[in-house]
Amino acid sequence: MNDPESSSNTMPLMEHLIELKTRLTISIAALFVAFLFCYYFANDIYEFLVRPLAQVLHDMGGNRRLIFTALHEAFFTYVKVSFFAALFLAFPVIATQFWKFLAPGLYKNEKSALAPYLVLSPILFFMGGALVYYFIFPLAWKFFLSFETMGGDGTLPIQLEAKVNEYLSLVMKLIFAFGLSFQLPLVLTLLARVGLATSRGLAAKRKYAVVVTFVAAAIMTPPDIISQVGLAIPILVLYEISIISVRSVERKRGDEIEDDDDDEFEETDFNMT
Repeated sequence: MNDPESSSNTMPLMEHLIELKTRLTISIAALFVAFLFCYYFANDIYEFLVRPLAQVLHDMGGNRRLIFTALHEAFFTYVKVSFFAALFLAFPVIATQFWKFLAPGLYKNEKSALAPYLVLSPILFFMGGALVYYFIFPLAWKFFLSFETMGGDGTLPIQLEAKVNEYLSLVMKLIFAFGLSFQLPLVLTLLARVGLATSRGLAAKRKYAVVVTFVAAAIMTPPDIISQVGLAIPILVLYEISIISVRSVERKRGDEIEDDDDDEFEETDFNMT
């Protein structure tokens, strides 16, 4: 009787391509349906994303607004917002199709090792997005708005007239930056599983990780200290969590090695007797 795993590994190239086409078609269809659904609720999604700025402006008093300066700007902004939300909505389907394409070529232990990461990845991404939305946005917007001036004799006031597309592009960039940064423990743990990272090596390079983290935070965020530090500190915390996670992987691997050694020892004793 043929092993299903070994037969999947010897699947002809054409069948692999057909399978890939099927999975991509389903993923794109799911993304398209999610996009249409999100576009119908684009105004509600926009209101959700603009709420942190609206709250800060409301606390400052006065009638404030967002503007657009091109006829097509508002339309394409809604399209971007809808696509952004559709990626979140369709991710479970896309991840499932990715798993169905990849799983037949994996051994049972590889499946059990990889499956939890597909579940934890969107959870960590959501945690990063929630952190920037509920904590970083209010602080950053207050910082930016602190540069407004009322003006006086011989001077003109400085007041924010934010453009819709620029504001939402900044919001989506920060959410993606924080969401992707929160994938760090998963990436380093996977590297440890394949032997490309060790807890001792990560701990030894901690000082370099601090420098790289702040440089990356400066590149991925606006040029303000609040969002940069707000991204850098969680990354450093996640780096320490990654070291603990990698150490647990190494400890488990060591236990398995010890068990194998014990089995070999017992088998040798049995042969001697």
